[in-house]
Amino acid sequence: MVDSIVLWNEPNNLSHWNFHLDPDWRIYAETVRCASEAIREIAPDLPVVLGGVSSCDVDFLRLMKSYGTLQHVDAVGVHGFPLDWNHWRIEEWPQRLLEAGEVSELPVWVTEVGASTFGAEEIGTFGLKRTLQLLHGAARVYWYSLFDLPPSWPAETRHKEAEGSAYYRHYYLGLLRHDGSPKPMLEAFPADGSIGICQWFHFEDPRLENAVHWMHRLGVRHLRTGLSWADFYRPNAVAWFDRMMEALAPFEVAVTLCFTPGHLGLEEHHTSPPRDPRQFAEFAAWAVERYCLASPEKSPVEEALARA
Repeated sequence: MVDSIVLWNEPNNLSHWNFHLDPDWRIYAETVRCASEAIREIAPDLPVVLGGVSSCDVDFLRLMKSYGTLQHVDAVGVHGFPLDWNHWRIEEWPQRLLEAGEVSELPVWVTEVGASTFGAEEIGTFGLKRTLQLLHGAARVYWYSLFDLPPSWPAETRHKEAEGSAYYRHYYLGLLRHDGSPKPMLEAFPADGSIGICQWFHFEDPRLENAVHWMHRLGVRHLRTGLSWADFYRPNAVAWFDRMMEALAPFEVAVTLCFTPGHLGLEEHHTSPPRDPRQFAEFAAWAVERYCLASPEKSPVEEALARA
């Protein structure tokens, strides 16, 4: 069911990791090291992936390499949205992937790539077709996303005002509209299982069953989603995690672990670096024990998390 663990999401994006509190990303590097060691202690063959780097930022990969962080992962994740947010052209994808591989000396997974239909439906169709041509041969590609974000939900960003109208592109990145109806670009999505889907599920997300239906219909094999460390402390969190992971059992799932519980961060916000990276490592070990290995009803790792 779980074929890999991705450590954090876009750590070079302020909306996911508050680098004002960690300006040289040393806490992030330590967080990756601790979590990777904890995972490898109990599941040494499970691939560990560096959290997808926003805008395929190779300078960030160079920084992580200088800290020795890349020694603790098996692949690096990169993200790119050149038709919507990034300051480079879509045709640059092959060169950027090549550079990321040369710098990291690791396989490069495109853990998020997409094109919004904010301006026109045709842009989404073009973006999907052209992107897949340019990324042909990449180790792993996850299209973001299956569903548009519902208009009543907030997009995950700390700087909505600064984004202006670009903020609303967050809402139009699905193959399906928020009401579940298909967009024209859906017809261009490969039905052979070669391309994965990246779909985040909110806590107790009502779209879960419909997502499973559509992924089966589209022939999807690979899925990237997340388990929120912050959500772990909500009432009924484990029941929701269990329900979600059971529903996703037919797919090969790359599980992204991220978001800091407010009471464990340097500030009370889910994008905060943790005060103690070892606590994130405990959560990572719990997730791997529960969803990658046969584990008891309540493991020692879960008891330690409960005490924390």
